[in-house]
Amino acid sequence: MALSAFLGKAGHQPERIATEASLTLEQVQGNWTITTIDLNTTAKVSGIDRKQFDAIANDAKANCPVSRVLNAKISLSAKLES
Repeated sequence: MALSAFLGKAGHQPERIATEASLTLEQVQGNWTITTIDLNTTAKVSGIDRKQFDAIANDAKANCPVSRVLNAKISLSAKLES
């Protein structure tokens, strides 16, 4: 996900971003396919409130080139550390 770039573009340089991804593999028409990706992200970003962070994280998820090319359902849980 392009969260770091989107935060930087909005004038907020993250101190730290950690992301864990869980994938689901299923047989689709006889082929193993990644059908879902669950992202759990924690970020430490000074000078940003939760509402702005959530908006930027959701924008990054929706517009990340890697996420858009994957034919999988992608969920995001983003947590802002204080």
